[in-house]
Amino acid sequence: MELLKSTILEDGYILGDDILKVDSFLNHQIDVKLFNEIGKEFKKLFSDVKVDKILTIEASGIGLACVTAQYFDNVPVVFAKKTESLNLDKDLYYSEVYSFTKRKSYKIMVSKKYIKEGDNILIIDDFLANGKAVLGLKDIIDQAKAKLVGAGIVIEKGFQDGGDLVRSQGINLHSLAIIDSMESGKIKFR
Repeated sequence: MELLKSTILEDGYILGDDILKVDSFLNHQIDVKLFNEIGKEFKKLFSDVKVDKILTIEASGIGLACVTAQYFDNVPVVFAKKTESLNLDKDLYYSEVYSFTKRKSYKIMVSKKYIKEGDNILIIDDFLANGKAVLGLKDIIDQAKAKLVGAGIVIEKGFQDGGDLVRSQGINLHSLAIIDSMESGKIKFR
């Protein structure tokens, strides 16, 4: 997706050798026009599968999933929560996810009333680094006896093993921009 790649090159910046900051348009401040184009692209890429619900993890995936949902006939968006609260249902699916950028593991949870057996679920998320978020969401989908029909990722770090790990599980993965390297402060796309 050329608009995404040019935005990454213009507004993203690299920290160290493996962190790409895109908070000015993707995961802190949101470029709504870009999100709309991302949603349209995910619809094109997954037009051959039936989608009943879109699943993501709070917080960065929520906006992307909501904008994308409107192109799938306004299917519901369900997001995995990272923290428990008093108003959260007690009947939950749980999984464990390791965050590359936060360098820690955390529990994710989804109420059992929002993912049902037989639901066709599309995962939408902002980044794919080590693949743990997608696999954690897949674990929740499997617990519910629902069907994972695909995973749409905005930016994949192709120089990390997450994409290979997810693809090796037979998951229908589409990443809009795959970065092969960020060496010497230069982004190289696949």
